[in-house]
Amino acid sequence: MATYKAIHGVNIQYRDSDATALEGDVWYNATTGLLKMYAALGAWSSGGNLNTGRSGGGGFGIQTAAIFAGGIAQPPNTNLAVVEQYDGSSWTEIADINTARRELGEAGITTAGLIFNGIGAPPINAGSIITEKWNGTSWTEVGDTNTVGYQNAGTGTSTAALSIGRAAPGLSPTIRGETEEFDGSSWTESGDLNTARSYAGAAGTQTATILASGDTNNPYPNRVANAETYDGSSWTEVGDVNTLRSALSGAGSTTAAIVMGGGTPPPAVVAITEQWDGSAWTEVGDLSTARSAMGGDGTATAAVVMGGGANPSPTATEEWDVSVTKETVAFD
Repeated sequence: MATYKAIHGVNIQYRDSDATALEGDVWYNATTGLLKMYAALGAWSSGGNLNTGRSGGGGFGIQTAAIFAGGIAQPPNTNLAVVEQYDGSSWTEIADINTARRELGEAGITTAGLIFNGIGAPPINAGSIITEKWNGTSWTEVGDTNTVGYQNAGTGTSTAALSIGRAAPGLSPTIRGETEEFDGSSWTESGDLNTARSYAGAAGTQTATILASGDTNNPYPNRVANAETYDGSSWTEVGDVNTLRSALSGAGSTTAAIVMGGGTPPPAVVAITEQWDGSAWTEVGDLSTARSAMGGDGTATAAVVMGGGANPSPTATEEWDVSVTKETVAFD
């Protein structure tokens, strides 16, 4: 059996007082007679409410500077062009996107963003190829995606983005595994997913992304637990999430990510958050409000989610933070 020193390179410390906060540090406090450690614990807290409650919008940025674009208001089930910007405490309405739509892909930051695909004008399930680029002031149409669709996952920046998977009822099969790369002006097809899907949760960059769960059937959901990572050219299957779902959101990187919320059979909307450490998923603190089809982005230690799938559509924003806390090690 491996010892603590063999795993971590040092022995457990023997101290008269508690150690300085360092995640993963373990020590024996000789004064109190207790074995202690510093553990990283994450939790969701309430942020400022959206001005317009909606689901299916594109959320991108960081916890203290995010954008939520488009979506659908329920009721009256109307696609929206509304865009709001978050400053870490409150939302402000800014310039509308040119084409109202929902269930779109997204990438970027508040000064340079991207939205693409989505469901626009009727017929309701037609999908779109439209891409719009944000420069911090206004939206401009740029090069279309190669494949029509909606419920894409998106990661990256406005000049190096990924569009991953999609629903495309006008095509066969209706659930697609295409990956497309954006270079700032046009899209190029790259390696397909191993498991074609829509409405998955994604996090990362154009050359290093993790994708989790999602739907493999349309219009009747068939959710999967599969996760895959992208290296800039091809996808590799990695450890499954614990709770299969679709319409979830993701934040972080291929070595440290979280996915949150989503829809599960029969159907139900969940508050579940799972954390990826580069090799496996662990269930961590739940969202305060169960939701699906919400916007979300950030890092594995500082994320934000907004809106989501409920009727009426919620305005709630939540922020995820991880802190290092001192814990006593218990032996059962």
